[in-house]
Amino acid sequence: MMKYARHAKILEIIKKYDVETQEELAVHLVESGYPATQATVSRDIRELKLTKVSSGTGRQKYAAIGTEQEDLAKYIRVFRAGFQSMDMAQNILVIKTVAGMAMAVAAALDAMECHEIVGSIAGDDTIMCAIRSVEDTVTLMERLHRIISAES
Repeated sequence: MMKYARHAKILEIIKKYDVETQEELAVHLVESGYPATQATVSRDIRELKLTKVSSGTGRQKYAAIGTEQEDLAKYIRVFRAGFQSMDMAQNILVIKTVAGMAMAVAAALDAMECHEIVGSIAGDDTIMCAIRSVEDTVTLMERLHRIISAES
């Protein structure tokens, strides 16, 4: 479970920052609460199939290169790994996750481009999503249930 959360955090970090080295990535992970050795980071880079691309400033940075379908599959795996349950209160969707996975699952939801979600807040094991309407909340819950129950 921790590996999926760490992978989601790595994807979030390289999207947000121009990370040039494994050491820099390890520092970002530690600052985010994910202790990681250089060997772990190296293995994660390989597993996520990250590559170096030009950052536009003449420097190189890590980026996730793959087909959109492969990227979506990664986020769905993270979502499934952390998801436990969900419930709604009007246009608020509350998602319960495995302890420590809420941020990774919320990042996966963001990457899955759930247009119904206006914004979300993640704690340790709970995500609160503000949804555009009650109808959109029902629609999103149905879609997420299909993702959870689909064969991996």
